[in-house]
Amino acid sequence: MNLTEYRNRIVNCCRGIIRGKDDIIENVLICWLCGGHILLEDVPGTGKTILLRSFAKATGGSFRRIQFTPDLLPSDLTGLNIFDQKTSEFVFRPGPLFANMVLADEINRATPRTQSALLEAMAEKQVSVDGDTYPMADLFMIMATENPLESFGTFALPEAQTDRFLMRLSMGYMKREEEMEVIRGTDTSIAVEKLEPVITPEDTIAARKQAEDIEMSSDVLDYLMKIVEETRVDARIRAGVSTRGAIALYRASCARAGINGRTYVLPEDIKALAVPVLAHRLSLSASSNRSSQEEMIAGILERIPVPLEESVFA
Repeated sequence: MNLTEYRNRIVNCCRGIIRGKDDIIENVLICWLCGGHILLEDVPGTGKTILLRSFAKATGGSFRRIQFTPDLLPSDLTGLNIFDQKTSEFVFRPGPLFANMVLADEINRATPRTQSALLEAMAEKQVSVDGDTYPMADLFMIMATENPLESFGTFALPEAQTDRFLMRLSMGYMKREEEMEVIRGTDTSIAVEKLEPVITPEDTIAARKQAEDIEMSSDVLDYLMKIVEETRVDARIRAGVSTRGAIALYRASCARAGINGRTYVLPEDIKALAVPVLAHRLSLSASSNRSSQEEMIAGILERIPVPLEESVFA
């Protein structure tokens, strides 16, 4: 199965539940192919949780959902050692993080202590319990949701954790006609439960290897680096995009090229992904918000000249 067919199977499956959001589904797919994590930031009721549940159903594998609250403990995520009276030994009982896809609902409601446990899983693909470390699954992805408008009872995500999300996306409202279809249709929760996997974990492993073989010319890579470097010299930005962010944009652009049937990356791939991959990594002033970060990246894209077509295939 090539990457285009892989993409079509997943998008066709999910679009029956989430109408008019093929671009968002594709970006979630790109994160999955890159082995990255995704942050869906939007107001309640726009379909964030339904999208992620649909995607998990379509791709197969195990799925767990965690509702984040202020009283959530690290052990509620990682698991803990339980004393077995029969053997007189402690036995590790894995927590919900031990799944292929973990939906962290309202992630910013957990305390910093709990966030640190999640950060280890995101950064190192392992968790530590009582001095022992336990690896996560090879196919592992955190899909987090966040309501940006509500601050009561929430904790701001540390920059180190935000930087671990490959993309930050926003669903937005559906078009009027699409929303009317959803209103008249079957309950989305019931529809999600009826979904069947359209690919296997083995298909995903093969697809990831194909994405790694996508090529990027030196001129297109130079274009990518100019965008990244511009964030580091702009006086309005306290801290620009890290090397991790540059790698994320490179890998995401390769995956996007692959699912669109190409073996090489175009500047359009980089431009399409620069905002969702880079914007949340910028550190601006204390009064900055999401729109400021996205406008900053959009402005940089306008200033950096795009490579000539003939250099893309060099």
